[in-house]
Amino acid sequence: MSAGHSHAHGHASADGDRRWLLGALLVIVAYMVGEVAVGVVARSLALISDAAHMLTDAGSIALALCTIRLAARPASGFMTYGWKRAEILSAQVNGLTLLLLAAWLADEAIRRLIHPPQVTGSLVLITALVGIVVNVAATLMIGRANRTSLNVEGAFQHILNDLFAFVATAVAGAIMLLTRFWRADAIATLFVVALMARAGFGLIAASVRVFMEAAPKDLDPAAIGRAMAGCDAVVEVHDLHIWEITAGSSALSAHVLVECGRDCHSVRADLARLLDEQYGIHHTTLQLDHAGSDDAERDRSAAPHCEEPHGPVHRSSTAY
Repeated sequence: MSAGHSHAHGHASADGDRRWLLGALLVIVAYMVGEVAVGVVARSLALISDAAHMLTDAGSIALALCTIRLAARPASGFMTYGWKRAEILSAQVNGLTLLLLAAWLADEAIRRLIHPPQVTGSLVLITALVGIVVNVAATLMIGRANRTSLNVEGAFQHILNDLFAFVATAVAGAIMLLTRFWRADAIATLFVVALMARAGFGLIAASVRVFMEAAPKDLDPAAIGRAMAGCDAVVEVHDLHIWEITAGSSALSAHVLVECGRDCHSVRADLARLLDEQYGIHHTTLQLDHAGSDDAERDRSAAPHCEEPHGPVHRSSTAY
């Protein structure tokens, strides 16, 4: 058996990600404390509820920070890929909290549509405008981090949805201040609920694809198999598997048959280069055998660089 392994990892600086996320966390927490104080003084349930929403934002960022540290641990022992999939668990948690929060807000918004409470529009408007500034700052900070990570993307979606929430709240506050149409608050909330549900389902769907070891959306296994089979000296490619270790880090394994008399090690290097340069797959495991390698004597005479045949050929998937 001849196996080739090619490893390369290109990620944005984890230290840089932590710095931007920590800055966003500090901004969010400082504003959240102030919003709770205003809400208590004004006896505004809407403001206190929004502060609770920001608490989930802070939690998502704190989770992202912990996950970045965990994912940076090197591979060792039973964790042969390291802790990189901790990022995917974090993305699932963020997606689920978005959906749960959306469900709670939707229930509350429907109640307020039926029985709209009187709201102090001026306080809602002023607080929402300040919240927009705070969330724009936090969004810009997290946007500078590596958003190809589902972990960071989950925190970003929390903050982005909170920004939309503040914009909708500001509009609702202005309407209530000018027209005393109290249902504007509930209508704005339902708009934000739709955005939150969309983001939550997106994060969960992306993380499930990774856990199910599906091929990345931007890679077509059939096309990659044909490209590999089209390389010089390659007779056939089968048992092809493509999956994601974590978001943005793909891996591939395959069984490749090479023409008798050809240098299988050179072919392996050519295939690894093709996968790296054209498809961005840096982690490859390739088993190469000579076609007809059951004839040991022919292999020895035709390919002196491989003193032993590479082993039996097993076909359990589509061949290219």
